[in-house]
Amino acid sequence: MTATTEWPAKLTAGWLRGQYLNGTLDPEEVIREIIRRAERDKEMNIWIEPPAAAQIAPFLAALKELNPQEHPLWGIPFAVKDNIDVKGLPTTAACPEFAYQPDADAAVVARLVAAGAIPVGKSNLDQFATGLVGVRSPYGETHNALRPEYISGGSSAGSAVAVARGQAVFSLGTDTAGSGRVPAALNGLVGYKPSLGAWPVRGVVPACASLDCVTVFAHNLEDALTVDRAARGFDAADPWSRSVKREATALPGKLLLPEAPLDFYGPHADEYRRSWERAEAVVQGLGLPVERVDCTLFSEAAAILYDGPWVAERWADLAGFVESHREAVLPVTESILSSGAAERHTASSLFQAMHRLQQYKRAAELLLRDAVLVLPTCGGTWTREQVAANPVGANSEMGRYTNHCNLLDLSAVAIPAGEAAGNLPFGITLFALADSEHLLAGAGELLAEGDSPGREDGLGESAGSSAGAEAGEAGGTGAAAGAELPASSMVTLAVCGLHMRGFPLEKQMLEHGARFWQEARTAACYELVKLPTVPAKPGLLRQAAGGSSIKLELWQMPLASLGSFASLIPAPLGLGRVILADGREVTGFICEGYAAAGAENVTAYGGWRYLPAD
Repeated sequence: MTATTEWPAKLTAGWLRGQYLNGTLDPEEVIREIIRRAERDKEMNIWIEPPAAAQIAPFLAALKELNPQEHPLWGIPFAVKDNIDVKGLPTTAACPEFAYQPDADAAVVARLVAAGAIPVGKSNLDQFATGLVGVRSPYGETHNALRPEYISGGSSAGSAVAVARGQAVFSLGTDTAGSGRVPAALNGLVGYKPSLGAWPVRGVVPACASLDCVTVFAHNLEDALTVDRAARGFDAADPWSRSVKREATALPGKLLLPEAPLDFYGPHADEYRRSWERAEAVVQGLGLPVERVDCTLFSEAAAILYDGPWVAERWADLAGFVESHREAVLPVTESILSSGAAERHTASSLFQAMHRLQQYKRAAELLLRDAVLVLPTCGGTWTREQVAANPVGANSEMGRYTNHCNLLDLSAVAIPAGEAAGNLPFGITLFALADSEHLLAGAGELLAEGDSPGREDGLGESAGSSAGAEAGEAGGTGAAAGAELPASSMVTLAVCGLHMRGFPLEKQMLEHGARFWQEARTAACYELVKLPTVPAKPGLLRQAAGGSSIKLELWQMPLASLGSFASLIPAPLGLGRVILADGREVTGFICEGYAAAGAENVTAYGGWRYLPAD
């Protein structure tokens, strides 16, 4: 890395990919920096198997056989929760006596490695993934990334903090009751929880096998969805796997907010309540229909998880080990697991609960059809000392707005929404049906745009948009960094296809000195067509009447480079004026009208990035 370039505190895929493609940085340097940071934060108890050069070396060597242009996660480092198998490293589930040496990667890890990603270590967790607080581990209590005296959230504690502290671009967690969302909220991250079975769970130590999901933590929604594209898909060797296709990103028909006042808890209950009120105002100002709904069914479904017979499912998987190794299991964890053996959990009680839950599922299906529900991710937080004084009660409160999700077969994404107090992030979660993850992506992106320059009612600095995370933290410009206007020597260039980040012609942008600035949308007067070229290219056509708003990227390019760049653009494409949704006009890629006759109209997808793979 050049002496004039500073490492950003937070690593994102867009920033790192740019460094790779312009030759500023190589993966070996990134790994050395990650190892340095892990050593710096050693006392935070983030890792069970920390990043180590010898362990990572084979993955670095394998990158030499992969084309960075064809592998979307090439050289991107990620952390793996230590209840997910990585070949060559023990899987402990935060219990040393339980440890075993897997002979293969978990299915999801294998898919990410095949896409070019680098697993750098195994992260700490609440023992046997039992907890939402991040303090139930013999490897130490994982500290909050911003306020070490507070909890990190669990059970995927180390996974979240590794990303928040810049020791991974993304990380894998698991989620049964909220473990892929609560740590995201408490550490200022995006936490994406796909539908049950959409990502394989083969090679994952089960908590409740019928409810478990593998999840991803990242600094922005775009990175999370890039991981989702690599991880998603049916696995015939996984009995819990199913084919759940994520459709092209779209906006929901309506957003749902609870009609009754919500409960908040902990030492910052009032601050959390005010943060929620601000988030509600942002949701109501997005321009989508908003409906207030009765959320009783979600709280009643949530109660089934630990008050009902599903605790017996945890016991079914772990009873043999716990009964023969009680001294190896933390007391609070042993108490929770052993409760699954209670006499009240009969076959009759199981079926009663299943029948009641089925009623809730049907009610949720009707309520959430073409809709996204918005709730706080957490209603508060605690210091680690407070959790030690009330380990079960505090933990239960953390699941108040998360426990219902997997029981009802919902998908979810947790996104940051500002701060509840100084360095204590607040977050909200969007919920959709299992077949409606594309609505989560659309609503999440819309909320991120609500935090665009000039808007004072946005969610906060890191509301899911990659613009601020990548540009602001890397010393550039972007929405979260104050959205500086381009210097007079730079021209703003709107790109809508192969020149965007992660696509084959991004390299041309970098070679001409361009840098990504922010994401944006066109005014609602354009159509997007897929030109019959090899490879296929997008054509953006302005309409005299009608049309839609198309997602694109704004880059800053040196004015001196614009002429040579324009000479590379083949007909029927060219540079012209593009009208943005906020009324600005910028230079951008346009297409001559005659080309529409022989092209496929792909306007409905909302942007080139969301087209299905050929």
